[in-house]
Amino acid sequence: QVRLVESGGGSVQAGGSLTLSCRASRYTFTGACMAWFRQAPGKEREEVATLIGITATTTYAESVKGRFTFSVNVYKDTLYLQMNSVKPEDTAMYYCAADSRLMAAYGGSCRYNYWGQGTQVTVSS
Repeated sequence: QVRLVESGGGSVQAGGSLTLSCRASRYTFTGACMAWFRQAPGKEREEVATLIGITATTTYAESVKGRFTFSVNVYKDTLYLQMNSVKPEDTAMYYCAADSRLMAAYGGSCRYNYWGQGTQVTVSS
């Protein structure tokens, strides 16, 4: 069973930086996908950064491209989201998620069946 626990959220001023962490089960790193999502009140959930296991490729939402970096430390069983040059519109609850299917099961889309509890990020102007 995949377990995900986020941490590192908090308040930060616009233009600043923040690093989110997600402690994960090792099963996560053999799965099809890993991702960071965010959701602000009244807004739809947004997939911020995604790692596709079978291709080892990382993609980012246009809204964060060039500012956020998704990385993984398999030795520490941890996923990271490095957030730089944050903006007020980055304010949201951030979640890590995983598609626990085997990498070979990936067929062009991720099916996130495990989610962390979320960590709040608030960016002030």
